[in-house]
Amino acid sequence: LAMSAEEEVPAEEVVEGHNYTSVNLFTFHQQLLLAMSAEEEVPAEEVEEEEVEEEEISMSVADALKEVLKTALIHDGLKKGLHECAREIDRQSAKLCCLAKNCDNAEYTKLIKALCAESQVPIISVDDGKDLGAMCGLAKLDDEGEVKKAVRTTCAVVTDFGEETRALAILKDYLENQEE
Repeated sequence: LAMSAEEEVPAEEVVEGHNYTSVNLFTFHQQLLLAMSAEEEVPAEEVEEEEVEEEEISMSVADALKEVLKTALIHDGLKKGLHECAREIDRQSAKLCCLAKNCDNAEYTKLIKALCAESQVPIISVDDGKDLGAMCGLAKLDDEGEVKKAVRTTCAVVTDFGEETRALAILKDYLENQEE
């Protein structure tokens, strides 16, 4: 088996059940590739399913919310600030509301919670307003993509999720479990 890549398989030699003559000029490397491909055929669908299962385990609700807000921003379905959010909730076009826990004004949160209760819009609480602002795209990023400066946002409303993603499914499951 110590053949170089350019040597021919000798005439009348049988390699792994194949009979080669001097007419067939297969190199050792080609034979090795053929043998490996015949033994290790794995459908691409099975590989993709395994990757998806691993990703589902690793995605948290915060990561899912970040991805959903990013997708909504791309599809022009994200409203930020009290005035825009109150208007969209009142129009009943809001599908999800994000509210920061560290809001200074109690009337602000009371108004948003009352409007969401009236329109039956689910609310997700975010720990910090600067984190919510960064998720909504109100941040300056440095060269590595890290948030350098973020604008604080107390409320954000999603009116259009854009496309159905795995993150959206995770977020919907979380909201259903939260209501129970």
